Amino acid sequence: MVVVADSLLKEKLDAAERRYVEIEALLSQPETVQDSARLLALAKERAALEENVSRYREYKAVMDSVDRTRALQEEGLDPEMAALVKEELAQLRDRQESLLAGLRKALFPPDPRDQKDVIMEVRAGTGGEEAALFAADLYRMYIRYAQNRGWHTEIIDASPNEKGGYREVVFEIKGKGAYSRLKYESGVHRVQRVPATEASGRVHTSTATVAVLPEAEEVEVNIRPEDLRVDIFHSSGAGGQNVQKVATAVRITHLPTGMVAACQDERSQLRNRQKAMAVLRARLLDLERRQQKEETARDRRSQVGTGERAEKVRTYNFAQSRITDHRIDVSLHNLPRFLEGDMDGLIDALANAPEGKV
Repeated sequence: MVVVADSLLKEKLDAAERRYVEIEALLSQPETVQDSARLLALAKERAALEENVSRYREYKAVMDSVDRTRALQEEGLDPEMAALVKEELAQLRDRQESLLAGLRKALFPPDPRDQKDVIMEVRAGTGGEEAALFAADLYRMYIRYAQNRGWHTEIIDASPNEKGGYREVVFEIKGKGAYSRLKYESGVHRVQRVPATEASGRVHTSTATVAVLPEAEEVEVNIRPEDLRVDIFHSSGAGGQNVQKVATAVRITHLPTGMVAACQDERSQLRNRQKAMAVLRARLLDLERRQQKEETARDRRSQVGTGERAEKVRTYNFAQSRITDHRIDVSLHNLPRFLEGDMDGLIDALANAPEGKV
């Protein structure tokens, strides 16, 4: 019996093979031969399917050979023959894995944005001060993960509060494959823990939203200068000597959509403008792609929901030191290490999840 580990992949391959057989039958019918336009269309469709169907048929033949060779091992062979059978089985399995990898790559091609740098946005959701503190925890987690991988990080804009939390923080991460690893983080993250200010020890539930946007090249988004309003203002600071005497912070408003991007982290007005424009381009490209997919949301909050507790993609339970990703129903019990940036185990599980899960 031939088994493909990924049920979705097998479903796609079986459908492709059925369609290939159907097309071959149609091409042999006289009415098809007499219809040149239909004949050409069917021939093109068959050509597009042919390589994958051929590879899938070879894969099934190899799997049959694996079954037969494995059966030979159970027949009490002499040592020399057993060694030959073992070697043949290893070769068959190598070929099986190679064919399966090729099929998976052909049917589930990588996202062309995977190698891009990213702009991440973390915002406090439901839960007041505790939500802002959790947003700060998530921000530090992503920074540590980036540092562990040797990626470069820069803050773009932030709205801290007096308790050390963030109402929102926008930052960029530059590194090979950054989007491919971080794209699964978009959504509502929920925390369950006892706040430091809770005298009774009662567990609070709060949320923060995360958006992950691949950085957009200028050629990918057409932004007309007349569609922008640029405001220059003084950077907010802690007061005293930290307040800049020259206005360098930049806020850019895209008038057709109402999107606003700001940066006040740099001392140079030019650098702040460049960073704000990078954020704006990423947001507009994200909006355009979602509109192309006929998504109903009117603004970019559709990526992360409203921040309500029920819309969670992941829960961080401090009492049980547990992280649960609800999209793939996977739980890990290493919360302290996870918050220190040890995220690869869960990211790998998300990357290998069947299509449609994440």
